[in-house]
Amino acid sequence: MKRSDFVGHVAWTGAGILYVLGAEGIVRASADAAPGAFSFVQISDSHIGYTGPANDDVHGTLQKAVTAINAMPNQPAFVIHTGDVTHLSKAAEFDDARAILSTLRAPLLTIPGEHDVIGAEGPKRFASAFGRSDAKGRGWSSWDQNGIHFVTLINVGEGETMGVLGDEQLKWLQDDLAARKADTPIVVFGHVPLFAVAPEWGWTTTDGTKAIAMLRRFKAATVLNGHIHQVVEHTDGAIRFATARATAFPQAAPGTPGAKPGPMKVAPDSLLGVLGYRTVEVTGPATWRDRTLAQS
Repeated sequence: MKRSDFVGHVAWTGAGILYVLGAEGIVRASADAAPGAFSFVQISDSHIGYTGPANDDVHGTLQKAVTAINAMPNQPAFVIHTGDVTHLSKAAEFDDARAILSTLRAPLLTIPGEHDVIGAEGPKRFASAFGRSDAKGRGWSSWDQNGIHFVTLINVGEGETMGVLGDEQLKWLQDDLAARKADTPIVVFGHVPLFAVAPEWGWTTTDGTKAIAMLRRFKAATVLNGHIHQVVEHTDGAIRFATARATAFPQAAPGTPGAKPGPMKVAPDSLLGVLGYRTVEVTGPATWRDRTLAQS
């Protein structure tokens, strides 16, 4: 899909957080934001192919998120999946994920998570299924839309390790951002969080501070990631960070005694309640409330 095919909108996380562009930059807003608001949708960590006890129907929960997005009265300009579309990078998993995601009414944009690039065939299968890369096939890219500069970063490799951008991508990002004025709203997508959520669990990007430093001169920058299967928000000056819930299963909160990263089983009747999204009404003062897939 070409960048020119995207028209302008912003975000849900997990099943998602919806964001709209306001006077103060990217702010959270509801699925029933006013017509003309700039919005897109973010989903993340669908882990198609997972068959463990934390969710016995990851296909169904991803489809539930897609159905909810399709039911939005004002359709987003695009939907971005911020990685771990599949669980083991198998061809059948990519086929199943694509079959569900292709039913979205809005255009789809994807970036890989570490579960999408397993083995020599993983990256090839991801590219074949979703066709996402820059002109040199590296995966990261940027575009301008409705006065906003969007950036997609690739900070994963095979294995559950900390994220890394690498010198080549950081140099590209420096050159890309240098061409933008400080008052240009910036939205950055990645899979692993750029900031240190829980380094002991690999929930950070080793050289993420270098990318963050490049964003500090902008008056409004938003960084949206997946990977940790829960919403954690963080600010650094004018930079706002938000990680995403998964559509597949939750993980433990950082710092939970005795916990470790990985699929976390909850009571079956509670699962849809932890796979959710947040809505915010922006009609003058911003107000927001959490919604879940159980409420969709």
